[in-house]
Amino acid sequence: MQRSSSLTTIPCRRVLILVVFCIAVLVSCVTRTTHIWANATPTPNIVMIISDDQTYRDFGFMGHRIIQTPHIDRLAQQSARYVNGYLPTSVCSPSLATLLTGLYPHQSGIHYNHPPPGNGGFNKMKSRQEYEATRSKAFGLIQAVDTLPRLLSAEGYRCLQTGKFWEGHYRNAGFTAGMTIFEPVPGQTFGGNRKLASGILAAHGNGDWGLKIGRETMQPIYDFIRNSEKEQAPWLVWYAPYLPHKPHDSPKNYFDLYRNNKSVSKNQIAYYASCSQFDQTVGDLIQFVEKESDAKNTLFLFVIDNGWTPGLRPMKYRENYHHTKSSKRSPFEDGLRSPVLIRWDGVVKPATHRSLISSIDIVPTLLHAAGQGDQTKKLSGFNLLPSAKGESALPVDRAVYGAIYPGDASSLGHPERDVAHRWIRKGNLKLITAHNQNAQGKTWNDYLREDALYNLADDPGETNNLIRHNSSAASVTELRTLLDAWWKPEKGD
Repeated sequence: MQRSSSLTTIPCRRVLILVVFCIAVLVSCVTRTTHIWANATPTPNIVMIISDDQTYRDFGFMGHRIIQTPHIDRLAQQSARYVNGYLPTSVCSPSLATLLTGLYPHQSGIHYNHPPPGNGGFNKMKSRQEYEATRSKAFGLIQAVDTLPRLLSAEGYRCLQTGKFWEGHYRNAGFTAGMTIFEPVPGQTFGGNRKLASGILAAHGNGDWGLKIGRETMQPIYDFIRNSEKEQAPWLVWYAPYLPHKPHDSPKNYFDLYRNNKSVSKNQIAYYASCSQFDQTVGDLIQFVEKESDAKNTLFLFVIDNGWTPGLRPMKYRENYHHTKSSKRSPFEDGLRSPVLIRWDGVVKPATHRSLISSIDIVPTLLHAAGQGDQTKKLSGFNLLPSAKGESALPVDRAVYGAIYPGDASSLGHPERDVAHRWIRKGNLKLITAHNQNAQGKTWNDYLREDALYNLADDPGETNNLIRHNSSAASVTELRTLLDAWWKPEKGD
């Protein structure tokens, strides 16, 4: 009996040990899984908010004391704020193409507003068939490259295009839904149409029906988000309204904000009004997402396509004025700079970042956020998420780059033939080089007739050219070497 009892107890002890071990493993697995779930970042919905023709400083959060932008200021408070952001160029079409492709204009080939034969050449055409066939030749550029919406949609995202878009039909860039269809818009007076020599209307090429967003309606975005939520699909919204772009024709209540302000000059009123109108649409969009969708699982990204500062030369339209020569289209700060905001509640830490960044960073950042970091290996930009999360700092010695081109391209595939200026900023020093001068030594638009070096810390207005100072020689050599290494259009780098 004693032996039999001993033999019975041994298996029981083994069973007990096995049970305890299994429970321990199970608890460990549950704990580990719970930890993973708690720390996992869900695939976010994405709202890209793109201002059209607005100078980088014209927001409350950037220090402007008069222009009222309360909704964008609130967004800034909730965001990682990159206040020293740059754009690779200072006009809309190539700048927007960078936000779609993550490529510099000389890499994508989209370095113009108008492909050959140019804006004037298109206007001289007599039929829509001729115009559309000629213009469509350039759409192959965006069709031939990976784009943010194309990559996201391949992984199950629904992607909506609204507002400014220069690449023909929205499908050309890989959007799954959109407003721009490369068709004229009867009765639309604020943009999107082109009148040919025969008097026939055609799509201007900058957004056509899409330009109604923000100015006339927000409903297409609201419907798209509701439908996407119903289908439980992640989504991206490209919100690039024709605001505060001229014509500055805001409703009266926005003009009234500035009409009797003694600190606002006559040439500023209409532009300031449009800035506030744009801000209200941003507030409406964010409020809708916060109410109707999951704001905590939505990444909001804000950027400008190019700067625009009101000048002193009046336009025929209402109280509008032309922009200053040193803003839009130029190689100067008022045209090239943009703050970048990234809000992702619970993931991004609101803070101000002063390191230099570029809009070339936006596509890789959003791809990483969507779990597609492998798709960014061929891109030049940085992933901003580690800095936005507070995990690591951006490099303090980074250089940012860009180039300036005429609005009309003389040919496709040859950016070096048209480039007027290249530029680089590293630290406080900015070098601008001049190219393709005419017989009189003038570059396109006559911004600079020689290379220029500016110390932006001492000379933010870029008025004191240091290029010929002996003390600048080493800096000029370094910056020129870096700029030449970056610029390789003939190799498509």
